[in-house]
Amino acid sequence: MNAEIIAAGSELLTPARSDTNSLWLTARLNELGVEVTQKTIVGDDRDRLAAAVRGALERVEIVIVTGGLGPTEDDVTREAVAQALQRRLVFSEEIRGWIEQRFARFGRPMAAINRRQAFLIEGAEQLENPNGTAPGQWIEDGGKLILLLPGPPNEMQPMFENFGLARLRERVPPQSIRTRFYRVAGMGESDLDQLIAPLYKPYANPVTTILAAAGDIQIHLRARAATNEQAEALAAELGAKIEAALGERIYSNDGSPLEKVVGERLKSRGETVAVAESCTAGLLGARITEAAGASAWFVGGFQVYETAMKTRLLGIDPGLIEAQGVVSEAVARALAESARERTGATWALAVTGAAGPDSAGAAAPGTVWIGVASAGGAEAKMFRFPGGRGRVRMFAVQSALNVLRLKLSGGTV
Repeated sequence: MNAEIIAAGSELLTPARSDTNSLWLTARLNELGVEVTQKTIVGDDRDRLAAAVRGALERVEIVIVTGGLGPTEDDVTREAVAQALQRRLVFSEEIRGWIEQRFARFGRPMAAINRRQAFLIEGAEQLENPNGTAPGQWIEDGGKLILLLPGPPNEMQPMFENFGLARLRERVPPQSIRTRFYRVAGMGESDLDQLIAPLYKPYANPVTTILAAAGDIQIHLRARAATNEQAEALAAELGAKIEAALGERIYSNDGSPLEKVVGERLKSRGETVAVAESCTAGLLGARITEAAGASAWFVGGFQVYETAMKTRLLGIDPGLIEAQGVVSEAVARALAESARERTGATWALAVTGAAGPDSAGAAAPGTVWIGVASAGGAEAKMFRFPGGRGRVRMFAVQSALNVLRLKLSGGTV
């Protein structure tokens, strides 16, 4: 069984509000093995919403509509779904009394417009709402299931958990979704896809999705079968082929971010790291400390954005900077060596570059040198990153962490 989620509300079509309900519902439905194949946002228009419901019922077995169950004229979900199903709206004296009692508990009379919330679609079952005045509705129509849920998350989530989920479990056949979540560093999206596309294209199940961020590519495999074991076997079969093809470029097979992976390796070895940052100006240190427990492996660092600070704080020879340029292999190595020496850390990372849009000396925008130092000496590698200033700095931070990861694995930069 598949599902579609329809979010009703004109406010969700503005930049001020976003539909978070569908994300939460998708996670809960996936736990039942139900795939969400489409999500739709519809403004407060009865005809458009009715058309969206009719379309969804033609495609899937479960349709969930969130929002539009309030008492005002722009809350049109009840009317729209009734129109889509060609059913009447039936007034419930019981629901009206319950709403009136809720107002009374707060010492207020029920406004007349709240009577609109007491209408049920013909044949629907009420889903109780202990957190608001909008009851939900459960409807079965020709083997299809339709759930109407309120928009506020503090009302929608407990209603679905307490009254919708158990009913769905009774009706959803045995099915399972299992995922593999790989994260890759050190290669571009097009290069990665060229390498693994021949592996995943023959598979309709699992479904492969590739997502790219600055220096960080994610590969999601979603396998679906009647049992957990069968779904896991499907994901494992394709996953093994992808792991063999990508090798050490995969830094995580459970979705963990790079700072966590690097931190756990340092901790397991009883080692520490320090940083010296020029163009990233503290972003690398901040990223390292996003991992819980970072105090066990992160010593600290130096923000040496201005050229003079490289000499003042880390003792970098002004003659070296003059001769080689601030964005150079020699300066990156010297920064890393000095940061390690002055902090006593096992490792030190250094970043110096031209984030743009202006050049730093002779370096073209996007040019970054990353240095790494250990007891065995220091080395550095040049990178050229695309994009604007912020994107270049994001690439630089991700690449610096990946350089240390590779060194911890015995590789080279």
